Amino acid sequence: MAKYPAPGRVKTRLARTLGADLACRLYHAFVLDLADRLRGLPYSVTWAYTPAEAPFVELVPRARCRLQEGRNLGERMAGAIAAEFRDGSGPVLVIGADVPHLPASRLVEAAALLERDADVVLGPAEDGGYYLIGVTTPAPALFEGLSWGTSDVLAATLARAAGAGLRTRLLAPEFDVDEAPDLDRLVDRLARGDVDLPRTAAILAGLRRTC
Repeated sequence: MAKYPAPGRVKTRLARTLGADLACRLYHAFVLDLADRLRGLPYSVTWAYTPAEAPFVELVPRARCRLQEGRNLGERMAGAIAAEFRDGSGPVLVIGADVPHLPASRLVEAAALLERDADVVLGPAEDGGYYLIGVTTPAPALFEGLSWGTSDVLAATLARAAGAGLRTRLLAPEFDVDEAPDLDRLVDRLARGDVDLPRTAAILAGLRRTC
């Protein structure tokens, strides 16, 4: 799930510190670095993008892309998942472009859990939401009527899954890159060599030189 990088439309919380143009450049780097990483994994990848008029397909040439459809994030995720199941078998994993540092092992673990003993897999984000959701079948009830962007999203999703009798497993927590302090954590992870994000690293290096 990704937005087309346009100043003022992406990473708005980071933009309060970095400015809209630099925040947009950083998000653009997230998308390109994540695209490279996903291309190297043994999964079929679809980019669900917004807005409709944006030339998102030019960012990730030769990648499969589809337009997000829906009035809110929940409807857009449910729609993207349903479209994937119409095109083939599952399971389906959904992540956002604000976790370009997500370990590939976390995707492998999520897929294995869904193949083995889970109907739903969630990766808890530190803000009370989730950075990953995986399902074995379309489950629109998991996305309906939630207060997206609040600290209650993960808890509400778990309650929905339990109410529907779905077997749910949790992955290790992870941080989204949404606020200025998250950049320091991302820099630390890059410095340790945990993940290779060359475009992102170049922008962060320039940012640190100007601070």
